[in-house]
Amino acid sequence: MLLNQITLKVTNLKRSIAFYETLGLRLIVNSGNPYARLECPGGGTTLSLSEVATVNPGETGLYFEVENVDTAVTRLRQRGVKITDQPTMQSWKWEECWLDDPDGHKLCLYHAGVNRRFPPWRVSE
Repeated sequence: MLLNQITLKVTNLKRSIAFYETLGLRLIVNSGNPYARLECPGGGTTLSLSEVATVNPGETGLYFEVENVDTAVTRLRQRGVKITDQPTMQSWKWEECWLDDPDGHKLCLYHAGVNRRFPPWRVSE
């Protein structure tokens, strides 16, 4: 089983498409309101956007793995993305930086390397 997509509810489809394209996702479906779908640069996983009147972003976080968090943050700031967090090395051996999308959904840019799937505390199979 593979995770194919996540669908986010957004209040402005056009604005959200532009934001996620700025992050590096590629638009692959645009049926207009109320739905669009974008593909992550590495392929395989997609993000769907569904336009609604109001959004309650909740506490769910979306994680986007990048090769270098500092480089990704600098690139996005240059493109006008507001990032108030600073990249931080976490105790679980991931470097992370959090930001919000236009509707307040929590996004994490991170780099974990081998620790993404094989941290030292992984449960053996």
